[in-house]
Parts: sequence; C-alpha cells; structure tokens
Amino acid sequence: MNNLHAVTGQLKITSTHLERRAVVYVRQSSPKQVRENQESQFNQRALVDRAQGLGWHRERIEVLDADLGQSAAHAEGRDDFKALAAEVALGHVGIILGWEVSRLARNNADWYQLLDLAALFGTLIADVEGVYDPRLYNDRLLLGLKGTMSEAELHMLHQRLKAGRLSKVLRGEYVQHLPTGLIRLLDKSVVKDPDDQVRQTIELVFVKFEELGSCQKVLRFFKHNAISLPRRQTSGFHKGELLWKKPSAAAIYEILGNPAYAGAFVYGRRPKDPTRQIPGRHATGMVRKPMSEWICIKHDVYPAYITWEQYLANQARMQENALRHNERTRRGCGAPREGAALLQGLATCGECGHIMRTIYKPGVRYVCYGLTKEFAEPMCASLDGPSIEALVVQAFFVAIQPAELDALEALLVHRRQERAQIERHWERQTQRATYEAHLARRRYEEVDPVNRLVAAELERRWEEKLVALREAQEAAERFHQEPEAPALDAELRRQLEHIAQALPELWHSDRLSNEHKKRLLRSLISRVILKRQAPDRVEVKIVWVSGHFSVDYLTPPIHRQADVSRYDEMVSRTRELWQAGYNDADIATKLTQEGFHSARSLKVSQATVLKIRLQHRWTSNYHRIRLSDMVDGLWTIHGLSKELGIDRNWFYRRIYNGQLCEPDVIRKRPYGNYLIRDDPELIERLRAEVECLYQKRAKSQT
Repeated sequence: MNNLHAVTGQLKITSTHLERRAVVYVRQSSPKQVRENQESQFNQRALVDRAQGLGWHRERIEVLDADLGQSAAHAEGRDDFKALAAEVALGHVGIILGWEVSRLARNNADWYQLLDLAALFGTLIADVEGVYDPRLYNDRLLLGLKGTMSEAELHMLHQRLKAGRLSKVLRGEYVQHLPTGLIRLLDKSVVKDPDDQVRQTIELVFVKFEELGSCQKVLRFFKHNAISLPRRQTSGFHKGELLWKKPSAAAIYEILGNPAYAGAFVYGRRPKDPTRQIPGRHATGMVRKPMSEWICIKHDVYPAYITWEQYLANQARMQENALRHNERTRRGCGAPREGAALLQGLATCGECGHIMRTIYKPGVRYVCYGLTKEFAEPMCASLDGPSIEALVVQAFFVAIQPAELDALEALLVHRRQERAQIERHWERQTQRATYEAHLARRRYEEVDPVNRLVAAELERRWEEKLVALREAQEAAERFHQEPEAPALDAELRRQLEHIAQALPELWHSDRLSNEHKKRLLRSLISRVILKRQAPDRVEVKIVWVSGHFSVDYLTPPIHRQADVSRYDEMVSRTRELWQAGYNDADIATKLTQEGFHSARSLKVSQATVLKIRLQHRWTSNYHRIRLSDMVDGLWTIHGLSKELGIDRNWFYRRIYNGQLCEPDVIRKRPYGNYLIRDDPELIERLRAEVECLYQKRAKSQT
C-alpha cells in the first residue's frame, strides 16, 4: 500500500512543482512539548529526506520551524504559517510537507484558506500517508475530512482537559498559583510564608484598610512610610525569588481582593472570555465574575490572614467606594475625603436616584445630571450646600445618643500600636539588609582574586547591598526621630466625657477635619435624599442606618426674587402698605412678620422692598418731583440740567454759594425739592455761564 501511495504521489509531481520550493512545516503546540517531546520534532524534521525522495534537491527544500511552541487553534502568533500562505499565493511553493494535517492547522478557517490557495496556484500537500493535489476532487475531499477531524480532535482534547481539571477542583486537589504570603511545600500542603517581614507586611495591608477604609489611603500610608510590598515571582527572569517592590494601587487591590488570604480555595473567579482574548496571548481575555458565579468555593483550605467574614466586609466596602453612578442598583457612597462638602457621597437626587455630584464654585452646591445623561432632560437639581448641611448636621446632633467615650484616648493608643508595627518593620528591614550585605561579603571573599571578572561582579553586588543597608538604617533612624503622638489633654478629655453636649462645640471649631465630620455623619446616616418641590422649597429626607427616615423641609437661598413662593402676594401686599404711607423699612418688617422672605434670606430686606417698588414705578412724591422736568411751570434741577447740558451738581453749588437764590429758586414743600423760575432772561444768563465754563475748560486743556 505504501508503494502504491509513493507511485501515486510521483505521478502528481510535475516538473513545474520541482522548479518551486518544497517547504517542511515543523510545529509543536507548547513550550513544554518542545522541551520534553524531542522525538516528535525529530520525526517532523525527517520530512526533509521525504522531500528529497520525491525529487527535490536539498537546496530547494526549506524548513519552517519558528512556530514551535505555538498552538494551531488559530493563525495568530504563527508567523511561519502566515509566511507559508504568502509564499503559496506568490507561486513559490511546489509542495508543503507536514507530519499530519494537525501540524498545519487545527482550525477549519485557516485550513480551508490554505487549501484554496494551494488549489489556485497548483501547490501539493503531503503528509506521512501520501501526496495530495487540492485541485483533484478525491484529494480535496480527503484533505477536508482530515482538517475536520483535526479540529474535532482539538475540541475533544479541550473537553477532556476541562473535565479533568473540574474533577480535581471539586475534589480540592487542583493546584493553583498561590499569592505572596502563602507557600506550597513539597508534600503539596500550604503554609504561611516563613519570612516574618513578608507576613507582617501582608497583615499590615488588611489592618490599615480596616482602619482607613480606602485602598488609596492605604497606598498613601505605605508610600508615606516608605514601606515596600513583597512579591514572590512565579515566572520570568526572577522566578522563585522574593522581590520588594514600590507599593501600587493594583498590588493593594489584588491583596484585598484575593480570597486565598481568607483561607478559601476559589475556582472560576476570573475565567477567560473568548471574545476578549487576543489570539496568541494566553494571559488575555480574563473577566472578573461576581461571587455568585464562581464555580467552586472551599473554605479553610489555606492558612488564613483574615476571616471569611472580614473578606466579605472588605469587598463590600470597596464596592461602596467605587461610586458607580450608572448602576440602578444600590450605589456606593465613596470614601470620605477632605473636601468641604459634608454630604459628599450621601446626597442622593430625589428625581432620578443618582448620587449627586459636588461642585465648589462659587460655593458648595449639590448638582445632578442623571436625567440629562440618560434622557436628555433638563438638569435634575442644583441645590445650595451650606443650608442643607446645616439642617442635616442639626438632625445628627439631635439623633446622637449620649455616650461615655474616650475616643481620643483610643485613637492615641491605636497610633502607638501603629507606630510599633512600623518600628518592627524597619527593624526587620535593617536585619534583612544586614544579612544580605554579610552574605555578599562572604561570596566576594570566597572567590579567587585571580578571577577578576567574577570578583568584580561580586564586589559590585557587595557595594549595592552596603548601599541598601545604609539606606535602611537611615530610614529607620528618621522614623525614630519623628515625634510621637501627644498625650490626651484634660480639656479635651472633659469634652469627650459628655460627647453629646461637646460635639456641637467641637464641630464648629477647627479641631475636627472635614474627613472626621463626614465619618461621624456616616456612622448614623445612610442616605440624604434631596428633592426640590418649589424654587425656594427643598424636601430633605434623611435615611438612617437603622432603615428609618425623617423628613424635613428647607428654604434655601435662590437667585431670583420672582421665583420666591407667594411672590405675587408679596408684591400686592407691598403696594397696599406703600399706599398706606409706610416707608421701606416698616414695609420690610411687616412682610417678614407675615411670613414672606427674600430670595437669599429668611426675612424681607429693605432693599427687596425698594427693588419691588422701583420695578412697578411706585415712587414717593419726593422722587416723582425730583425726576420730573417741570412742576407747576417751574424747572426742576433734573430738567434744567438736561436743558443746558450741565451736571446737576453745578446748580447745587450755586444754590449753596448764594449765586442762585430767591426769587429765582424756591423749595417745594413738604419734601424741599428745589425749583427754578422759568424766566427767559434767567435761563439765558445761566446758559451763558455754562458756555463760559466750557470755554475756560477748553483753554485749560490746550
């Protein structure tokens, strides 16, 4: 039968094929196969002899082996396979030799594309069983079946591997990569890292997160104290080594989010999504699944740094800090910060349910664009911050229960414990640096001085370790020189004995930061729902942590007086009081007593009354006479100044100096308005004086 295949293959090979190149394609699926399965690679390379037996000269035979260690499930990452297809399309290849079809492709799309090119340009395909011409019906059918079987074989292999892996997972025998801080022994048991500094640094991450409540604050704490994070490399050049790296947000998030630190074995936390995976890159395409979709969770498998309950609380706290505005489910309120807005993260829009944003120009305001972003509707609300915060803070003072607390003393104790932790860290850091320096020194002293290349390198490493030791000692010394937290003074202790009474005083002093105030509010308040019912009326619903809520109403300052409630009624009442002879101050007092208010105040100001009167031209007789041109056939100073084109003060100066007096000027009772006699001679004399004044000004300017 083999002789028959050989004869048949020889009949398909023509001189045209022999004029082109013969390409031997060599591939194995993984680096492990390349290292351990050398026989398969030897058999594939032996196809060179097969090509020579079919008539190709050795110089016309090319071996493509750059795809060793690459899977044939896709063409991405297989540069030699792409180059082979390109050479076939250029008509440079007479025959392609592969040990079997699966060596060339395990994907029908790639396989049939190669077959189409080979049929179009007359390229033969050969394996260990025969030579095939894709232009012939029977050969094309057989090659198609082989390609389909190769793809199905890959699918079955994946199914078996997946089933075996899941079986191990369910039995708890599946071996996963362990995070830094956990080590797997030779008997496959898992223990905590024997390095004290590694363990204590990992523990410090969890302790500080529980205290500070934010990953970013934990990161700033580590950076401020120059504490590095440990990492045991599982791959790469430093595989198996313990490295100390600069703290990063990603590293802290990974530590807090890894359930292995809670002693749990978890599978299915980050599966691969084929639609997101980049072909040729095995580590891509991972997606994070919620805990409800994890395939397996087994507790008490590893030694724990924290309890499972604490792990769940940490995840919930990080989710609260995420501030996902676009989710219609329960949103987080964010970590408290130093900003002046006390309800940051708590203020919720009563129109759309989104967390309200905070702006600080010109003052604190709570705004919401939820309906604008989702439905192109007008902005939900823009509310004055200080008035709302004052109401909420007052409600907090009323709700807080008296307690005999010594909060500051507990804080100082905690600070001392924290300082002790950092002090232990620097002691171990100095011990580690000292040991590494001594080790580098011994290695340098043990080398043969004649071997200068090795000696020079060991000397350089010794110097690096000495520099690291000096830096660790200096950092530890700087830490010891920092002043410790002061003791609790008697005055503050007295205030804390009755915190319910002392808190308002502390609140309005500079002894509480904005962050502390926010933490106090969040200890009792879950949400503050704000809804504008009228331009000058806001409903404030405070949702307490117990689930109960209280509702209050607020009159915030607004921009326009016309938007004030009962504005038309206030205007009508102002007219009535003005007609009754009240002045502006009395009108403002009466309106305030009757429950009216200004746009930016809870009472009516005199300026507001004046503005209303001027808008409606309800002026007094004094102003009516003053702003008229003539009264009873006499000129007013306002009218005559316009007639002569001179400033009104010019007339007042002449009246006060006696240059213009009775009978030319009289005073109109009862308001004392000045009126000037409408006499042509008097008017002409005044006009001449004005012209003379202008001429003098013109000469002085030239």
